[in-house]
Amino acid sequence: MTGEFVGGQRNGGSKDLTRISTGSGGLDDILGGGLDANRLYLYEGRPGTGKTTISLQFLLKGAALGERGLYITLSETKQELEVVAERHGWSLAGVDVFELVPPETTLDPERELTVFHPAEVELSETTSLMFKEVERIDPARVVIDSLSELRLLAQSPLRYRRQVLALKHFFAKRNCTVILLDDLSSSQDDLQLHSIAHGVVMLEQLAIEYGAERRRLRVIKMRGISFRGGFHDFTIAEGGLKIFPRLVAAEHHRPFLGEFTPSGNTELDQLLGGGLERGTNALLIGAAGVGKSSLALTYAIAAAERGEHAVFFAFDEGRGTVEARGRTLGLPLATHLDSGRIRFQQIDPAELSPGEFGANVLQSVERDKARVVVIDSLNGYLNAMPDERFLILQMHELLSYLSQQGVLTILVLAQHGLVGPMDTPLDISYLSDAVLMLRYFEVAGTVRRALSVVKKRSGNHEHTIREFRLSSAGITLGPPLTDFSGIFAGNPRYNAIAVPDTGMRDEH
Repeated sequence: MTGEFVGGQRNGGSKDLTRISTGSGGLDDILGGGLDANRLYLYEGRPGTGKTTISLQFLLKGAALGERGLYITLSETKQELEVVAERHGWSLAGVDVFELVPPETTLDPERELTVFHPAEVELSETTSLMFKEVERIDPARVVIDSLSELRLLAQSPLRYRRQVLALKHFFAKRNCTVILLDDLSSSQDDLQLHSIAHGVVMLEQLAIEYGAERRRLRVIKMRGISFRGGFHDFTIAEGGLKIFPRLVAAEHHRPFLGEFTPSGNTELDQLLGGGLERGTNALLIGAAGVGKSSLALTYAIAAAERGEHAVFFAFDEGRGTVEARGRTLGLPLATHLDSGRIRFQQIDPAELSPGEFGANVLQSVERDKARVVVIDSLNGYLNAMPDERFLILQMHELLSYLSQQGVLTILVLAQHGLVGPMDTPLDISYLSDAVLMLRYFEVAGTVRRALSVVKKRSGNHEHTIREFRLSSAGITLGPPLTDFSGIFAGNPRYNAIAVPDTGMRDEH
């Protein structure tokens, strides 16, 4: 948590101030409860970032609580605002809209006293009209859209600052919470405005090389309120802004027993020294098609058969492909999907932001009580991130959160190549509590699969390399491959006289 310090101590909000909702549950969460009432705030961002939408949410929240709201617009008409509201399924019936822009047609004589063009009147007259409307309506919540018009009328930074201060002093005498909108039309950041406002929230829209645009929000300052710093992803959907607060693992912890989580395969659990413990994560790494997803699927199936909830996030494969794999391995995946014990979610990294994915995982644990989480694969997850460094940082926070919730997390990572030396797209092994290596190797003209536990922090495990097969009976492990060397180095050598027959037949 970050915030401002007052008198050498962090101030979580004065006792004489009432906290009010911003209209967005996500932003309220970031602010630790909402805004201080009767203060002036600034929402800034380029056109199209969602300022109008989130400010309407603020007013509509007040209307739902019986508070009167006023939207003063210098840049949009009431009709345009009503279209925005209608597309979100809202009604502005409980919100007063005061226009200071002319309609496109001739002015209606009945509206001549309330509709003005900002460029045709003095700045002082414009602000005077605002004050009179506020005094007439006496609202509890006010939005002024936007400051760019006042900046143009002021024509000088000094005059503009004085007018904004006049706004602040006027509203300070009233029981009214004010949000100013600024579209950042000035050539540089207006830091003077930041110093005047009680709090500043910045909204951004980022265009990436492929896929949907990404939107994020950051609280720049908030006097007297401890808030969660950094960038928070959000989307604009029907119903308004959906903000996904950045996950902070330290804020979430609950006691749990670090008992073994069976895989449903006795031989695999034996290889792992008894199994994987709750509150740990395991990284399955190997070439494409070697069996990583099948191995991960067995943990989800085992959890469902214990009566627990599991969630399978698929970045690379569709539900049909995963269900077909389950049928081939003789696993009752379809049964558990239908019962809801396993939730399968297809993730499109080009459309889903990392923050939204993190919120989805948190919801799976908090609401659905998931005890096993599978992420297949990190390669697809990497594509959702703008920079590999951010992936590592966010993955660290996500895994820490899941660990503190007692969740077993299975991560799948595909290496580049099929046989021979392998290249890993990113090194996340140091974040993993256990690492299982899966490799292809060739014997007498046939392709075999090998499995070994190369790391396990939480206890002892076998250090052998075992052959494993995928069949209609599921995953079957053979004895240690003591007659081979160089399997994981990509150059397997058979050191015995004859090839042993393990009695295992791979049906794939």
